[in-house]
Amino acid sequence: MSAVPLANREPDGVRVAVVDETRTESEVTMRHGRRWAGGAAAALLMVTGLIGAAPSAAAAADAPALTAAVTAKLLSSVELSTARAERDTRVTVSRSSGRWAFGTAVALAPRQEDAHPTGSIFIARADPAGWRVAFDGEAAFGELAAQSPLVTGPERSALTTAPTPMYVGGDYRTGMALPFAVGQTWTLTGGPHGWGGSAPYSSVDLAGGDQVVRAARAGAAYTMCQGWIRVIHDRGYSTDYYHLWNSISVNGASVGQGAFLGNTGTDVTCGGSATGRHVHFGLRQNSAYVPIAGHDIGKWVLANGTAAYQGGARHGSAWAGVGSGLYNYGALGLTQAVVDANGGGALTRRAGPGTGYGAVGSLADGVTVSVSCSANGTSHTGRYGTTALWDRLSDGSWVSDAYLWTGVNAPINGWC
Repeated sequence: MSAVPLANREPDGVRVAVVDETRTESEVTMRHGRRWAGGAAAALLMVTGLIGAAPSAAAAADAPALTAAVTAKLLSSVELSTARAERDTRVTVSRSSGRWAFGTAVALAPRQEDAHPTGSIFIARADPAGWRVAFDGEAAFGELAAQSPLVTGPERSALTTAPTPMYVGGDYRTGMALPFAVGQTWTLTGGPHGWGGSAPYSSVDLAGGDQVVRAARAGAAYTMCQGWIRVIHDRGYSTDYYHLWNSISVNGASVGQGAFLGNTGTDVTCGGSATGRHVHFGLRQNSAYVPIAGHDIGKWVLANGTAAYQGGARHGSAWAGVGSGLYNYGALGLTQAVVDANGGGALTRRAGPGTGYGAVGSLADGVTVSVSCSANGTSHTGRYGTTALWDRLSDGSWVSDAYLWTGVNAPINGWC
């Protein structure tokens, strides 16, 4: 039924790495010495001035103007405080052609606990009024990606998919596996916590197994900085993987679910800290990190604890807290569900949508079922609330939606 549990420096400056159209890398360091002491308001002021600046005739080759525009937008989206008013940013132009540029923008973090870098993939076009810059997940990003000659093939499909309503609309389905091999068990070393230490609690820490970090779902992969990979998926989702060792170097490569991204490590090239090998796995939707609690990853529903790094995950009625192993059952299909008998035992299958119909068998707690369609019937209360919705399974039998985790408070495959 419902997806939602009831409880729920570096020195100041700008680094720019420029990669030309032939993909031959060169490194250019630009020290702006700019102090962003005015907080977010000052950063927004800079956005107005810098993005409005007219580009030169050789637009995409005008690295300083482009970098200034991208940096201003990046800093306007980063929460600034008086304690962290000076930020070191790194803008990498990985592709350019004529009026177009494409790359990554990262705000490095202090090398301290609960700090992680933040950043975005950008696409930019030089217009008469100045550089138009959009970040991944924004509606404008998809519009520019559809027009840009720098984006082609499968990557274009991934980047131009229209975002779906965010999880607050009641749809918590991700279609993702855990970020390691299906069939392995890794340890949940850190429950839901912020990507950068504060809310939203978008991330978990995982370690163990064969130490190979893999894509949670198919998509387009990008290197944000050493040790940090982002994969853009469908339905507005993307996933981040940090602290990687031996990570792949990618610039929009198509990866399948389970594709190798790197090994668990302690890399903090772009800031933060890491004690012991692990992957810091974060969930984004549209253009922001979102609470990972309530979402299904590898057929486990993540749940917050009373504080950051606490909580755990649930598969059916089975609970795994921090320090426990999570077995990767693979991705839950968008028209599939996991039986949650709300305490163990078995769930009775009926010949129709209600307890007035005869029993035709049972389902064990934690098994995966496929839903053909849904209808209203007798009302029941499960872990996530009360509902009269019943689901017809692929074998023709019926079960109450109160005892299924589908990720949606509605039919997941239409009405019967």
